[in-house]
Amino acid sequence: MPLTSQDIEPALLLWPALAHGRTELVNHSENQTFRIDTLDNRCFMLRVHRMGYQSARSVQSELDWLQALQRDTDLPIPDPVPGDDGKLLQTFVAGDGTTRMAVLFRHIAGSEPEPHSNLSELFGTLGDYAARLHQHASAWQRPAGFERQSWQATTILDRDALWGDWRVGPGVNAHNRPVLDRLNAALQQQLIGYGHDTNRYGLIHADMRLGNLLIDGQAVSLIDFDDCGFCWFTYDFAAAISFHETNPAIPALKSAWLERYRAVRALDARDIASIDGMVMLRRMALLAWIGSHAETSLAQLHAPGFADGTAALAERFLAGPVWPV
Repeated sequence: MPLTSQDIEPALLLWPALAHGRTELVNHSENQTFRIDTLDNRCFMLRVHRMGYQSARSVQSELDWLQALQRDTDLPIPDPVPGDDGKLLQTFVAGDGTTRMAVLFRHIAGSEPEPHSNLSELFGTLGDYAARLHQHASAWQRPAGFERQSWQATTILDRDALWGDWRVGPGVNAHNRPVLDRLNAALQQQLIGYGHDTNRYGLIHADMRLGNLLIDGQAVSLIDFDDCGFCWFTYDFAAAISFHETNPAIPALKSAWLERYRAVRALDARDIASIDGMVMLRRMALLAWIGSHAETSLAQLHAPGFADGTAALAERFLAGPVWPV
């Protein structure tokens, strides 16, 4: 069961500014996010972590990268707020008796973009942001003990994958399982050939989907670095079209993303050719995620037909390019 506003009252004591603030649950996906409006008319977002997903060291490493990005770039990203003890990562005992990790962020104005609006300009911005993130990550000297998950074939496609086993995802059945198995094998082979050279594999956001963007006029903010980790750089495009891979605008969005990305950071022909495979890898990750997060509204929204849709995309992918530039 999700935590309630009453359950997180002990967390508010860790940040003096939150005393007697009004709380509202605004998102329940991997974690739970509460909006907190304070008595002095300030607004914050409290992220309460899902139990058993990230370790304390992993969350601290995410925050280390966020702080480095704030110091070294002007990217519009979340701004974490230290607690009364000066630490960004806090723990508290929730009303249900569980010990939870929590991070407080300053509120960012904006709303999620609509998936069927004109997204070409937005995807150009995402290409620019992704390139700048990857450029920073490639040059940044990570602190000792830095620890983030690796998103690769084994951690996405294996039975003990980070988001669960796609084979037991909702809607996977005797009809669509054979083509999904063929896709699984093809992706394994393609990724072995693509390799892990540092010019194509490194620290990325890994979840730059529409739900993690906030649009406020012309300003586009990128939020939720909770899934950041080590992966192929082109996976950040795949994550950007999560749940919308069948949108007929995808080739145009891919072109817009590539144009702005390559204005900042080089991609060679093999990198560009990898993108379709990354989209299918992400799709398989989402199929597993929907099954392992069935209690969330996002999983419930996309579960119907998702496995059959993935199988249809797999047939196209195995036959040749799906989203040509």
